[in-house]
Amino acid sequence: MPELTPDELLTTTRSVRKRLDLTRPVDPALVRECLEIALQAPSGSNAQRWHWLVLTDPEKRRRIGAIYQKACRAYLDSPNAAGRLYANDPARSQVQGRVNDSVAHLADRMGEVPVLVVPCLQLPSGELPEGNQAGLWGSVLPAAWSYMLAARSRGLGTAWTTLHLAHEEEAAQVLDLPADVRQAALIPTAHYTGETFKRAPRAPLEEVLHENGW
Repeated sequence: MPELTPDELLTTTRSVRKRLDLTRPVDPALVRECLEIALQAPSGSNAQRWHWLVLTDPEKRRRIGAIYQKACRAYLDSPNAAGRLYANDPARSQVQGRVNDSVAHLADRMGEVPVLVVPCLQLPSGELPEGNQAGLWGSVLPAAWSYMLAARSRGLGTAWTTLHLAHEEEAAQVLDLPADVRQAALIPTAHYTGETFKRAPRAPLEEVLHENGW
């Protein structure tokens, strides 16, 4: 496993799409370790309404992969696709093109990834409330990120994806989800190829920092 400082872990946990090893099995014990760590994340009112589906069954992975691929094709054809953003900025446009390519690459292989993790949230009322939902989703998303950080520290690659939620009901049928459970993401998990990860290019802090008001 890589020896990472906290800062290295936080700045080099990337979305791994092209470098997921589709042929190497993932030890279920590693996934469980990562999920045990995820359960230490904050949860509103300490309700802990999160649930975690871990898909290793080849047929279910294939079916979820097909749903993701269908959603991704629509996304890549949309104005909001990564490759169409910042078209007037040559430097950022080049980065966005690479992101676009890697998204398409993963979409065609999602069903082959050894482990698919689906963090879910059980709704207290059975339905999503109107208005502010920040506290609701804030009770599962930090835990999902903790899972991804724990996976990185154990030599596993992950990617944060949500495109399949365009067909959430279809995916829920594959996953046999109860009516009061909603999906938060789809996290492919595998050993990665290659050795190094580095910081990603980001806009300067000065462009997005606001002190004491906008």
